[in-house]
Amino acid sequence: METLREVSDRYYKELTENILPFWLEHGMDWKNGGIWTSLDRDGSLLETDKSVWFQGRALWVFSVAYRRFGKNEYLEAAKNIAPFIDRYCFDKDGRMFFRVSAEGKPVIKRIRYFFSEAFATIGYAQYGLASGDESYIRKAEELYEKMKLIRDTPGILVPKFDSDTRPMRGHADSMIMINVISELREAVPERADYYNAEIDKAIRECREYFIHPEMKTVLETVGPNGEFLSDHFEGRIVNPGHAIEGSWFIMNEGLLRGIDEYIETGLDVLDWMWDSGWDSEYGGGIIQYRDAAGKSLSEYHQDMKFWWPQCEAVIANLLAYSITGNEKYLQHFHDVDSYISERFIDREYGEWFGYFHRDGTLATALKGNLYKGPFHIPRMYMKAIEIIGKAEG
Repeated sequence: METLREVSDRYYKELTENILPFWLEHGMDWKNGGIWTSLDRDGSLLETDKSVWFQGRALWVFSVAYRRFGKNEYLEAAKNIAPFIDRYCFDKDGRMFFRVSAEGKPVIKRIRYFFSEAFATIGYAQYGLASGDESYIRKAEELYEKMKLIRDTPGILVPKFDSDTRPMRGHADSMIMINVISELREAVPERADYYNAEIDKAIRECREYFIHPEMKTVLETVGPNGEFLSDHFEGRIVNPGHAIEGSWFIMNEGLLRGIDEYIETGLDVLDWMWDSGWDSEYGGGIIQYRDAAGKSLSEYHQDMKFWWPQCEAVIANLLAYSITGNEKYLQHFHDVDSYISERFIDREYGEWFGYFHRDGTLATALKGNLYKGPFHIPRMYMKAIEIIGKAEG
């Protein structure tokens, strides 16, 4: 079995010789600015519209990659994306679009969510650090405050369900805030006390409403006080990959600030979600959805294996092992790493496939769409390298 140092070296090679070069070669729109993500297996363009989520996410990736590895091509990519966000991704009311044309004309605006704003915030924060242009750090701070206003002001976000008939809370809102705020705190260390308090609030929301120890699960959608909505498909949904992602956010915060309670919460969530999500019946991999009551699921893709939950399981298990030294987490890491190597990495054309059926057969060969692009995969490689490096001193 590989040592973790050998894993780190392999991950660095995959990141810098496979993943990032694929997107630099095929994804960058040097004419209009920004990045395309809807690419076929060989990198050819499938859709010219641009995901606004991925303008922020890709800005984060290339900015962090430049800060970590110092390659100018990463900074040039970031410099191509940031102005595109500035010029074309905001509507006149200050909210962000979800999808724009190649030239930056609005296509779709989703007013039910604030995730475009969330990803632009982390992209701006890291780009400010990478480029030395502190105006982007100020933009990140301002955008975060706008996110808070959007999220906390009744009536701005249009609920998915009628709030009079069925008021609900979503796990994604609280979970993403932990990550966004931690990125801001890195960029603005002088405001650490403020951002620590904001992160504590987000973790408190996760624990109070969505993490259910009595059920050993994390619910994606609950009633206004965390009620288990057992009569509805949405209320019973468990998304193991999403909860595992949240587990390492919480563990990481506990590790950074010496808060054992957060580490314990993150470890509990990882344990429950690994037991629920790891599909030992069909050769491994984290499955997309489970039902909290063990009932049949309605989503057509409920039993598929997507790329991003595997990424989150790699990070979470490596982090858990680095904190506890418990060999089960190391074994779980090797299990999911092997599953990725056997199926997801495309050795012929580069990058990863994104979507497999439960039995491990490929569902589609594309490398990107409006949801899959350069984020979860490069973040996994960079975070894993960081965890291993810290563990080895």
